[in-house]
This record gives sequence, structure tokens and C-alpha cells, in this order.
Amino acid sequence: MKLHTPLLLATAASLAQSAALDPRSEIKKHYREGPAFAKLYAAAPLGTEIVPAAWKVTCDSAQAGYECVKAIDGNNGSFWHTPYDGSNLPHEIVVDMGLVKNVNGMSALPRQDGNNHGWIAAHEVAVSTDNKNWEVVASGTWNGGDETLKFANFETRSARYVRLRATSEATGQQFTSLAELKVYEAKAGATAYARNGKWGPTINFPTVPVAAVVDPLSGQVLVWSSYTYDNFMGTTRDRVFTSLWDPATNVVTPKLVDNTDHDMFCPGISIDGAGKMVVTGGNSASKTTFYDFGSQSWTAGPEMNVPRGYQASTSLSDGRVFTIGGCWSGGWSKKNGEVYDPKTNKWTMLNSALVKPMLTNDKQGIYRADNHGWLFGWKNASVFQAGPSTAMNWYSTTGDGGVSPAGQRRTTTGGIDPDSMDGDATMFDAVRGKILTVGGSPSYQDSEATSHAHIITIGDVGAQAQVQPAGKGNMASRRAFHSSVVLPNGQVFITGGQSYAVPFSDDTPQLTPEMYDPATDSFSNQQPNSIIRVYHSVALLLQDGRVFSAGGGLCGDCKTNHFDGQVFTPEYLLTKDGELAPRPTIRSAVQTDRRIAILTDSPVKTASLIRYGTATHTVNTDQRRVPLDLMDLGNNKYSVNVPSEPGIVLPGYYMLFVMNENGVPSVAKTVQFLV
Repeated sequence: MKLHTPLLLATAASLAQSAALDPRSEIKKHYREGPAFAKLYAAAPLGTEIVPAAWKVTCDSAQAGYECVKAIDGNNGSFWHTPYDGSNLPHEIVVDMGLVKNVNGMSALPRQDGNNHGWIAAHEVAVSTDNKNWEVVASGTWNGGDETLKFANFETRSARYVRLRATSEATGQQFTSLAELKVYEAKAGATAYARNGKWGPTINFPTVPVAAVVDPLSGQVLVWSSYTYDNFMGTTRDRVFTSLWDPATNVVTPKLVDNTDHDMFCPGISIDGAGKMVVTGGNSASKTTFYDFGSQSWTAGPEMNVPRGYQASTSLSDGRVFTIGGCWSGGWSKKNGEVYDPKTNKWTMLNSALVKPMLTNDKQGIYRADNHGWLFGWKNASVFQAGPSTAMNWYSTTGDGGVSPAGQRRTTTGGIDPDSMDGDATMFDAVRGKILTVGGSPSYQDSEATSHAHIITIGDVGAQAQVQPAGKGNMASRRAFHSSVVLPNGQVFITGGQSYAVPFSDDTPQLTPEMYDPATDSFSNQQPNSIIRVYHSVALLLQDGRVFSAGGGLCGDCKTNHFDGQVFTPEYLLTKDGELAPRPTIRSAVQTDRRIAILTDSPVKTASLIRYGTATHTVNTDQRRVPLDLMDLGNNKYSVNVPSEPGIVLPGYYMLFVMNENGVPSVAKTVQFLV
């Protein structure tokens, strides 16, 4: 049975009838824009709420009349409260369910009496079978701005005891309060380790992570949503809510960015040749905002010539940034290409870089047809557009720009592959010009996803791209709204998505990730996870070789807002027993132009560079892998010569990995290549 989107968007026919009709106004009606509805609504665990009939509860302390039993009494009007005086954080409450159960989440309802004292912000959730040995399954920071229900979803664990520990309070006080604590029982037991990677604890955020970047200097993960924590539709488009997660300390720090007057929802994102992140358009369709990694600060940039939203952008070999498309926001004109030059700090229109050749045949027309291009900066400041349209194209960014056809993707039977909106593409070997494309659907929404997979090979600028099936032409699962991340060994991790593309719906999810291995040209299933990642989710490679996966939703009062993330540990970091494998360490990496001298603590066999990624709406045009030839100089000293072609190694920040004879990667060192 086909599902229908909750978005009340216009069809292609109605768009043709009335160019004045704006589908965004229909979205506003559905999501009830206005201050009265500015509360958080989150996705519940994929389980059943456990009735606390025989539960027992303990806590570190309680104010008289507000004992901890009130947190499990089923009365939203009562609450546990720690002593008003002389009691400092952290505070904790532990429920004993009496029996060991398979659990995969808990909820925490703040006090409901109109007083925010004691509302939990930073927290940690742990489970145990014996009340002695505890496993932390979730941590982070909940939004402390309202009294709505908060969740901690996590991978299924067997537990009798569940502990919630509060480490900060929403208003900076030292006490804790809680109206109701509930635990959810999973439909099945924990997934056994099968040498296919592992999902780790959940990271809870105060905002839905819809866009993300790994800071190349600190290794922290910066995420953001829109003008508010849980919704993208509104009239206030002069700010954005962000959070910074530190993998080293597991601390999540929220920050409101309002100094650039830019609502950075659904933007183009690229890291330019000067090393700054360039965020363009979106809800504030003409705006440009820069992020400086060194100071972790945001500043306003020059406005684009054409307002855009849901456009794609990519870094160029000369350090500029190219963008094209984006009719989701800022009107439905023909949104041809333009470039930003960090040397002049100006945008220049490329009137002959026409958007028309890359349009899909989306049933909603131009509003969707120019969204989320699969763009790859290449040699001589060119851009290769691999999709999502069936047609592939080369774009020139010099002079007035230009476009020329590069061929079409084909099916395994030789037919033309359908448009693949909501799919994605990853350059897993830039030296050989290899791009993996996976999944997508013919239209942006209300459309069956495909499992189609291709390897596209590019070489000389302007030449026809070579297309062949990947893994016999199909993944194991049909996917739209998924994410793909290239790993140091050249494999590509594919996670999330749904088999029928419906924005803001958690129906038909794909909970089993896949790994594409170019060495064997095959896809293999990875460990399933318990948290749905579909529309508005992101995934990025971390400096330690793991994968960060987060978000989904951002639809106001819906029930599919995912205020969390997880980290997946690929199999190459694990032993056959599922423990962390010994890994090499890069003691030093001295860069001299295109040569890097490497000193390690143990022998290594291979090396690669991976460009730091920026992700939103399944698009990550920044990531690419550059395999390196490693020269062994003896005594754990090595040297690599980085390709001199800037179209292969685009200017920007890269993670340098080395891998030992077992394929275990080091933690990356950051290197930078300038124009």
C-alpha cells in the first residue's frame, strides 16, 4: 500500500495552473505556525511503554512531599524534586522493574505546574541487570525551553534497572525535578554481534540535527536546524539553533546564532579554498554565512545573486564555490549557476551555466526538479553533475560558464535509469575518478525508492562518463533519504532511508545499513539499529574512523522529530569478538607542499586522505577519498606524495589516515591544501 505525505504540497498540474501558489503556505497550515505551537515534539522509541505496576524507585535525595516515587505514580501533576537547599548536581533516579526486560528507550516528563525549576538539561541514561554493573546507553542535552516530553532512544539492551542522572538544569540551578519517568520494551532482544560493525550509545541534542559538519581543527561535530529547535516553517528567519558535540568529552553545547540574520535551514554547504565553511540560502534564500573553524564563529557574507533553497554547492579546484538550482525557496525562476570567490568576497552569475539540463522530471515540477544536485568539483575548475537526474552534465565555471552533456545512467538491462531524487553519490576514489551512486526515487516525495547502484567513472573534462552497475546493479534494500559515507579503506557505509519516499514520515524505514566494498564489488548488511533515520537526517565520518549518524524530522508538532545521533563503529575497528582492535597511531605528520612525512608507533601498510564533509538533506559534496601510495622508509617512518592535480585533491581540509596490515585505521591527522 502506498503512503501519502502529510505535506500538503501542490502537484505539478496545479503548479502549472497557478504560478502564484506557494506550496510553503500549505506547509504552514499543516504545521500550525505560531507561538502557541512552538513546543518540542519528539519521536518515541520503537517499543511499547512498560506499565510500572511492580516497580520500585530510589533517588539520591528528595524534598519532603516530593519523593521520588512521584516520578512513577502515573500522575503528571505530581513530581519528584530534590531538596531546595544544600543539594548539588548531579542527581539521579533509578527504577527497578523487578524483572529483566529488553528495553530500547525511556521518556522523561518535566514538571507540569508551569514552573521550570529542576527541568533536566544535560543528562546520562544507563541500564543494568544487577544494579552494580552499569552501561551508559544515552547522554547529551535536552532542550530546557518547554515542558514537553523528552526521550532517550537507544539500542536494545537487557536490563532490570534504568538510571537517569541529571548533570545540569535548564535555568542553571542545582536541583532536579521530574514528573514522570517511563521505560519502553523492545519488540525483540538485542542484535547479536555478527562481525558487521556496532552501533554505540545515543547522543541527545536540544535541536534536530538537520545539517552537520566535523570541525577539522577540534574534531567536534557542529549541527544545526532552523529558526527554532523542531520546525523549519515560520516567519522569523533571522537566526538558527546550533549545537556542538565533543566526541572526546561527550558534552553537547547549544548555541543560538543570530548575528548573521540567516535561517540556515536547507542550505548549500561547502568548505572553500580559504578553509572556511560557506553556508548559502535556505529559508533565508539570498543569504551567505561563513563559519570560521579556528574561532568557531559565524559571520555574514555577501548575498547571492539568485535566492535559493535546497540547492547544491561544491568546492572548485581553484578554491571558489559553485552553486546551482534551489527553487524550493526564493521563487521558481530558472536558477542557473553562480560562483563565490573568497579572494574577492563576491558572487558572480554564470548565465550560461544553465540549470535546465540537470532538471529531473519530478511530478511537483520545478519546485523540486532542481533540488540537491550531485555535484563534484573536478579539474580546471569544472563541475561534474552525476545526478539525481538521469542526465549527467559537465559545468564550466570560467567566463560566463557553460554546460555540456556527459551521458546518462543506465540500468543493468541497458535501459535509462530513472531520476534518483533523494538518493546520493560518493566519490570513493578521486585518483581514478570513481563515484558510487545509490538509491533515490523518481520524484521527491510520494514515490517508490529504488535499490539501484552505479559506479560512474570520470576523467577528462567534457568527456562522456563511464557508467557500470555496482554490486550487480542493486543494493540489498530500496532507499530514499539515506546517507552515504566513504571510509578510509574505500568502502562506503550506507545508512537509513525508507523504501517509499514521504517527508516527515517514519513509515517504511530501512533499519539495516549496508557497506559497499569496491574490492569485491558487493554490498553487505551491517548491524541493524533501533532508531529511524529518514528525511532530514545526516551522516559524517569522524576523525577516529567511526560514522556519526543523526537527525530526521524538524516538522513542528509531528511525532517524527529525532533529537539525537549515534555513532557506528565499522568492522575494521573491531576484533572477531567485537572488542576494539589495536590501532596504529600517527605520531607526527609533517607536510611540505604535496609531500607528507609520517611517523607511526607501529608498522602500517596503506594510507588515504578523506576530505572533511558537510551534510544536509542526503547531500555531502565535500567528502571524497584520495588513496595514497605509501613509501616505507624503515623504523615506522613513511612518506606519501599527494597528487598535484587540484581537481583531484580539492583545496581544503583532509583527514590523513594510515592503516595496518589488518586494515585497522589510525585516528586521523588533519592536513590542509591551499589554492
